[in-house]
Amino acid sequence: MERLKIGIVGLNFGRHIVEQVSRGDGAAWFELAALCDLDGEKARAQAQPLGVDAYDSLRDLLARDDIPVIGLFTGPNGRARLIREIMAAGKDIITTKPFEANADEALAVLQEARQQGRVVHLNSPAPMPSGDLKQINAWREQYNLGRPVGCRLDVWGDYHEKANGSWYDDPELCPVAPIYRLGIYMINDLIRLLGVPETVQVLHSRIRTGRPTPDNAQLGIAFANGCLANIFASFCVDDGQYYANTMILNFERGTIYRNIGPLEYGLACDQGATMSLVTVTGERHSTILRQNVGSGSGHYQWENFHRAVKGELLEGAITPEEVALGVRVIEAMKLAERTGSSTAVAPL
Repeated sequence: MERLKIGIVGLNFGRHIVEQVSRGDGAAWFELAALCDLDGEKARAQAQPLGVDAYDSLRDLLARDDIPVIGLFTGPNGRARLIREIMAAGKDIITTKPFEANADEALAVLQEARQQGRVVHLNSPAPMPSGDLKQINAWREQYNLGRPVGCRLDVWGDYHEKANGSWYDDPELCPVAPIYRLGIYMINDLIRLLGVPETVQVLHSRIRTGRPTPDNAQLGIAFANGCLANIFASFCVDDGQYYANTMILNFERGTIYRNIGPLEYGLACDQGATMSLVTVTGERHSTILRQNVGSGSGHYQWENFHRAVKGELLEGAITPEEVALGVRVIEAMKLAERTGSSTAVAPL
């Protein structure tokens, strides 16, 4: 398979993507060709050991005709504008969550990409359903689980951050910070599984980290189908079970679990997605199934991105509307944080 050259823009979070493309899952599909950051010294320092070119100007990088793909890993605020600039240069884009801070801009730029035949992928919501979401839908149909009733999702880590003037410190740019930074994966999972969100409520606190934004938070979401969901996210838990992304999803006639139960130190984030189903048969016996489905939601789908860039149509791919709905939830969450009130999710 022909590897495609890629340039990575934004080297704070982007340094983790550099590792994926140079030595990880992306290396089979893409060839790292250049790094770009407004801090030219940072770009040169990371590029030199890898033997690739460094830029401090996006415009200069986009002038490279031999690089058809850009990885955009700057902050979400104003990302649609940068995507338009990259598309205007005739290049396809892979980026990250949160996709944008403005839902209207998110929807518009993704619709423009579709009209222009350009590819824009991100890790959450991913272009294609991940193994855990596919397993949920398969069990839901196979065992006639009925309507979804409720869902609880948890994610935490052990952070010791200090205020540094970045967008992480600004509640307008980083609303309900643990949810925005960690729980965003779960918001996108819920939309893919449950459909249209209607109302959100927020609780948050600041326990120990040094930023002025919250470090401990819950987001409640009521969906149009009647299902109620809660996401808990925290930077304040040191138990070795980091980023497990646990889920309990109740249906009328069964419950599905994802990554429930403790593992050895540090293994929770590497376990992939371990799924369990409990339902009741006609004879009133419990049916219990367990399945490891490999990587869960939030992983970068490098192979699917390569296939799409090469012109393949991915059946069942995420729609611009589904991506924008996740941003709509963030907009409502931001207002709920500010007012302390239940807030409606505006329709697209």
